[in-house]
Amino acid sequence: MPKLVVVTGGVMSGVGKGVVVASLGRILRARGVTVNAVKIDPYLNVDAGTMNPYAHGEVFVTFDGGETDLDLGHYERFLDVELPRRNNVTSGQVYLSVIEKERRGDFLGQTVQLIPHVTDEIKRRIVEAAGGYDVTLVEIGGTVGDYEQLPFLEATRQLRLELGDDVVFIHVAWVPFLSTTGEFKTKPLQHSVAELRRYGIQPDAVVVRSERPVDAGSVRKIALFAHVPQWAIFNSYNVDTIYKVPLLLEQQGVGDFLVKRLRLVSRAPDYRDWEEFVSRLTAPRHRVAVGMCGKYVELPDAYLSIIEALRHAGAALDAKPELVWINSVEVEKDPDMLRRLGLDAVVVLPGFGKRGTEGMIECIRYARTEKIPFLGICFGMQLAVVEFARNVVGLRGANSTELDPETPHPVIHLAPEQREVDVLGGSMILGNREVEIVPNTLAASLYGAAATVERHRHRYEVNLSYLPQLAEAGLVVSGWRRDTKRVEIIELPNHPYFIATQFHPEFRSRPTKPRPVFVGLLKAALS
Repeated sequence: MPKLVVVTGGVMSGVGKGVVVASLGRILRARGVTVNAVKIDPYLNVDAGTMNPYAHGEVFVTFDGGETDLDLGHYERFLDVELPRRNNVTSGQVYLSVIEKERRGDFLGQTVQLIPHVTDEIKRRIVEAAGGYDVTLVEIGGTVGDYEQLPFLEATRQLRLELGDDVVFIHVAWVPFLSTTGEFKTKPLQHSVAELRRYGIQPDAVVVRSERPVDAGSVRKIALFAHVPQWAIFNSYNVDTIYKVPLLLEQQGVGDFLVKRLRLVSRAPDYRDWEEFVSRLTAPRHRVAVGMCGKYVELPDAYLSIIEALRHAGAALDAKPELVWINSVEVEKDPDMLRRLGLDAVVVLPGFGKRGTEGMIECIRYARTEKIPFLGICFGMQLAVVEFARNVVGLRGANSTELDPETPHPVIHLAPEQREVDVLGGSMILGNREVEIVPNTLAASLYGAAATVERHRHRYEVNLSYLPQLAEAGLVVSGWRRDTKRVEIIELPNHPYFIATQFHPEFRSRPTKPRPVFVGLLKAALS
């Protein structure tokens, strides 16, 4: 049976519970323990795929095509694993499965209830996801006291009864510092633990989130009222990069606590590669200004994996990418603003829909004509084709049929397998696909290989009927899907660095394994 570390959150959402979970995983991985992570989201959406970026942030795509919570991205980056879609469990999935079973008659006429039928389905999904790993971390999204969270708390309470000491509960809660009195206030954390205990769960450890290190007196108070020993209270205070959190918690003894509590066989922790990465990340010798042009820039979490991929690439080059957020709607109003920003590189970001797209196209034109290193991702690649078709080939009114169904030159159109799709959720081209790289191209020099595996999330593609005109004008296709004739990478050879991908390279970036297109972008910006 699996060993589980169940992580709950208290006081308020958004305190960094996902980073704590990912850090716990890294701490165990450093000891040679095989680690897995599951994110539970109590919302009724089946997955994150149809959710507004402003409401949800980034939709992370798993290798098998799951559209999941962005915390799975943290897990993958910290643990250096590829997690399947089943590792993101939502209330929508659970209730849909139970209702489908009821309709089929699987419950043999029973009255279907929250307990045991819904909780049994939750437990089944957790145990199934945990198979084959020494330890599985289970993060229950939301805050203790939320109504929609209750079935998941009950299910994990039952797992504790069934699995005994193979289940550990860790509660993460915010402790504010009151500047007017100069003291930490532990009462909100006390209340959140009391609420958790009301549902039958006593935490085995507490991770205190705070702006600054908590004092010994506050730790004693938390221990007394939370009924947790002082040696099982840890502090994740604000640091300049989330990648320091595993090292911070390790110094406080979290690793030894987990090994002892779960009776794990492990080696001495090895953080050499992680410490080297953090050192390069936090003390860079160079800086580059990277323009991030998109339509959701008010919420940078909408592009979280791209931000992290740039940081990974920057660490490899001893450089800090200083991100300059460019609202494409504002570019439409004032195109000259781009010249005032002093950019060393430009990234045109993924997105959907017509709003702000002409501003994104202007960012591409500016990077192309001013010879500024450029990277376009997914929608950014499609718009790069549109820009080239309009301003170089001379195809007036060229566009994507997503943006203008009546365009006289549909250089981007709906992929054939998408034309019969009538359900939005989970129906895009999703997950890992193999991409063949054309020899003697920029892409070939970046990847140093004949092929790469990359993740996808799109419906539209380059219209191949326009390819001869585009190629004659100088556009190079340097990457193709292996299983079907689809453009995956484009580039311009007469430019310092101009490359765009239909796939999402950011989803496979790791702290010590940056993706080539991001390294190439920053290297070109530095030069």
